Amino acid sequence: MTSDLKNKTLNGIQWTFVEAIGWRGIQFLIGIILARMLLPEQFGLIGMLTVFIAVSQTFVDSGFGSALIQNQNITELEKNSIFYFNIFIGACSTGCLFVVAPYIAEFYNQPILILMLRFMSVILLVNSFGLVQNILLRKSLNFKAETKVSILSVLVSGIIGILLAYQGYGVWSLVAQQLSSAIIRTFLLWLSSSWRPSIQFSTLSLLSLFGFSSKVFISNFQRNLFDNIYYVVIGKLFSSVDLGFFTRANTLQKLPSNTLVNVITRVTFPVFSAIHKDIDRVVRGLRKGLRILAFLNFPLMIGLAVVAHPLILVLLTKKWLPCVPYLQILCISGLILPITMSNLSVLLALGRSDLSLGLEIVKNVLVVISISVVWRWGIIALISGQVIITMICYCLSAFYTKKLLNYTIKEQISDLVPYLFCALVMGGIVYLMSYLSTEQFLFLLVGQIAVGASVYVLLCRLFRLKAFMEILNKYSKRLGN
Repeated sequence: MTSDLKNKTLNGIQWTFVEAIGWRGIQFLIGIILARMLLPEQFGLIGMLTVFIAVSQTFVDSGFGSALIQNQNITELEKNSIFYFNIFIGACSTGCLFVVAPYIAEFYNQPILILMLRFMSVILLVNSFGLVQNILLRKSLNFKAETKVSILSVLVSGIIGILLAYQGYGVWSLVAQQLSSAIIRTFLLWLSSSWRPSIQFSTLSLLSLFGFSSKVFISNFQRNLFDNIYYVVIGKLFSSVDLGFFTRANTLQKLPSNTLVNVITRVTFPVFSAIHKDIDRVVRGLRKGLRILAFLNFPLMIGLAVVAHPLILVLLTKKWLPCVPYLQILCISGLILPITMSNLSVLLALGRSDLSLGLEIVKNVLVVISISVVWRWGIIALISGQVIITMICYCLSAFYTKKLLNYTIKEQISDLVPYLFCALVMGGIVYLMSYLSTEQFLFLLVGQIAVGASVYVLLCRLFRLKAFMEILNKYSKRLGN
C-alpha cells in the first residue's frame, strides 16, 4: 500500500469514527428524547413504512454508486449519466409511492399512513440529487466533509423533530424529522463537493457499468427488502404497539453494530478496490479490519444484552420495557452481522458482485422459510429465526472469502475467538451485578458499564490482543509526542 493511500485510509477511518460518534451519538440522543415524548404505536406507524422507503431508495441508487467506487477509470460522461438517471428514478419512485399509498394504508388498516407515506416519499427525490456527490466524496476518501454533512443534518433535523413533538404533532414530528434530514443533507453535500453536473447523458455509459451495478442493485434490493420484512410481518400480524417495541429494540441494537460496519466498510471498500489485484494486501487489511471489529463490537453487543433492562428503564422509561427481550436476542445477530458484511465488502471490492448476489438470494430464501414456519409462535420466535439465519450467512460469506483469498473460516474464527472470550467473561461479571439489591437503576447501569469496560480492557491487556495493543501503541506514541 502506498504511503499516500495508507495516510488517506488512516485519516478516513479516524474521520469516520468521528462521524460515528457524532452522527450516531446525536441520533441516539434525539431518539431517546423522542421516545420519551411519543408513544410506541407512533414509532410503529413509521416502522410500517420503513420497508417501502428502504426498498425504493435501492432503486434510486440502482447499484451505480458502488460501480463509481469500484471502477478506477470513471469518466465525466459516466458521472453525469448516473446523476440524471438517479434523479429520474427518484422522481418515478416518489410518484409510485404517492399512487400506492392508499393500498399500503389499507393493507395495515391504518388510514393515516396515506398522507404519511406521500410526505415521506419526497425523501427519495431529494436524496437522488446528492447521491453522486456523496459517492465521489467517499471514493476520494474525503470522509471529513461527509462527517460534517452527516452531523449537521441529523442535528438540525433532530431539533425540528423534537420541537414538533413538544408542540404535540405526534407521529408527524417523526415524518418531519426524516424529510428535513434528507433536504439538509443533500444541500450540504452540494456545498461540500466540488463536482457539478453538466448537460451530458449516455445510455451506453450506463450500460458499460451495468454488469457490475445490476448485481449490486439486485443484492441491495433483496437485502433492504428482507432485512425490513420483519416490520411488514409484525405490523400486519400483530399491532402497531408491538411493532413500536420491535422498532426501538432494533434501533438500539443497530446503533453500535451498524456504526462499526459503516466505519470499516465505507473506508475499506474503496481502499480494497484500489489494491484488489494484490491479494496479500487485501487479506492483511481484512484480518486487521475483522480484529478491530471484534475488539469493539463483541463487548458492545454482549454488554448491551446484559444491561438491557436497566438501560431501557433509565433511557426510555417503564413504558418501553416489553422491548427488552427483543433487544437481547437481536444483540446475538449484532455480534455476527458486522463480520459477514466485512466479508461481503471484500467480495464487492474484488469485483465479485455475482457472489454477493448469490449469498443474498440464499439468505432471503431462508428468511421466507423461517417466517413461514415460526410466525405463529410470536415475535420472539421471529427474532430467534433471524439470529439463526445470520449465523448461516456468516458461514457462507466466510466460505467464499476462503475461496478467493485463501483466508479460511478456521483462520477467521481463530482471529475472532480471543475477543469473544474476553467479552463473554466481561458480560458474565456484569450480569452478576444485576443481582445487587437496588432500585437505583441509574447507579446500577453506570456501575455495570464502568466495571464491564474496566474488566474488558484488563483482559485485553492481559492476553495482549492484537487490535488492542495496536490501538494502545498508536495513541501512546501520539501522547508521547
